[in-house]
Amino acid sequence: MEFLFTILAIYLILINLDAFLLMRSDKRRAERGKWRIPEATLFLVAVLGGSPGIMLGMKAFRHKTQKLAFTVGMPMICFFETAAIAAGLLIAYI
Repeated sequence: MEFLFTILAIYLILINLDAFLLMRSDKRRAERGKWRIPEATLFLVAVLGGSPGIMLGMKAFRHKTQKLAFTVGMPMICFFETAAIAAGLLIAYI
């Protein structure tokens, strides 16, 4: 069981690092007028566990902070992911 928790922790660290770096990349591309990362891709990464990384990237790079879909959607995704992880841990220890 500990092995699964370790794998989950490593996965969450990597997906959130990726999400944070995607926000940085999209911000830089926006500043330079280049091709942008689609919002659907950012939301997909968030749903796959990267919502904290997306939110940190929003704050750190002041990117997508005026978009309601991001300012409301990302915290909601994060809340439900946290609840799902907490429920999974509770079930694992019962």
